[in-house]
Amino acid sequence: MRYTLLGKTGLRVSELSLGTMTFGDSWGADKATSGQLLDAYADAGGNFVDTANFYTGGQSEEYLGELLEGRRDQFVLATKYTLQTRSGDVNSVGNTRKNLVNSLEDSLRRLRTDHVDVLWVHARDTWTPVAEVMRALDDQVRAGKILHVAVSDWPAWEVAQANTLAELRDWSPFVGLQIRYNLLERTVERELLPMAKAFDLPVFAWAPLAAGKLTGKYRAGESGRLTGRDDGPTDHNEDETIDTVLAVAEEGGWSPAQVAIAWLLRQPANVVPILGATTLTQLKDNLGAVDVRLTDDQLARLDTASRVPLGFPHDFLAGERVTNGVYGDRWQEVDDRRFTVRRTPGDR
Repeated sequence: MRYTLLGKTGLRVSELSLGTMTFGDSWGADKATSGQLLDAYADAGGNFVDTANFYTGGQSEEYLGELLEGRRDQFVLATKYTLQTRSGDVNSVGNTRKNLVNSLEDSLRRLRTDHVDVLWVHARDTWTPVAEVMRALDDQVRAGKILHVAVSDWPAWEVAQANTLAELRDWSPFVGLQIRYNLLERTVERELLPMAKAFDLPVFAWAPLAAGKLTGKYRAGESGRLTGRDDGPTDHNEDETIDTVLAVAEEGGWSPAQVAIAWLLRQPANVVPILGATTLTQLKDNLGAVDVRLTDDQLARLDTASRVPLGFPHDFLAGERVTNGVYGDRWQEVDDRRFTVRRTPGDR
């Protein structure tokens, strides 16, 4: 496995992350199986382990705390806060400072550590102002209980607002973005991915297999086995995309899951797919994605089948007349060295 940088931190993280939402007796992998999954991931060179205080009622963190005993510092350990942990308690939820402090202390106890390397804000709570969230997070960084802060499932404009405030006020900025991104969910390419690139945020992609749909086991309109829910609406033909994944997999002798994950690894953004598995066979298959070499033709076919319209203003600005009007009629003679290939200025 190769490694990438966690934004501007200099921290080295593996190109695949291990998601541990499946760690727990309540519906996922038991402790013994969880240990096998963690060991297999580590043996493959993986070092980024992602959990949350909400996963399996805290059992995911408890398992990790025990399984990481004696080798905690070999991993980049990330957890999350925001989702409600005590039913009926109106303040055991949200982005608030109170919930942050209480949740973090509980997570540290379960994880058997005095700090986490990354703390994700799990989702956006609009009742808590962005400035309050960033200041509260910065206090925990200065207290040494968090090394870096990151964000999950926020609108692009509020992530931009948060990091701009952090830069202006010398607070700890978000260093990563966690979002749903896969061949059946590409609407994030409209705003979230360009924002992440502008702020040098690596994109951690959850549901890289679209709740199992991209394995070929399910068809459009059916829910994935692991999540028990549909993976959300799409703006294109799901069956066409899945059929293309299956065809490419057969051509290369790969599994459909490996093709779907390899596609994410080949995107222009710095994308780190989050692998979630309940069996060792599933995880080992997913880890094999790092050895998949998709051809330009295969990438083009996957892109064509899964592409979604970017909408206004992106599609408008990419039009030939507007491009010539904005950049001039000699724009093709200008090399934009920020890109590795020449492209239309309005292209994503």
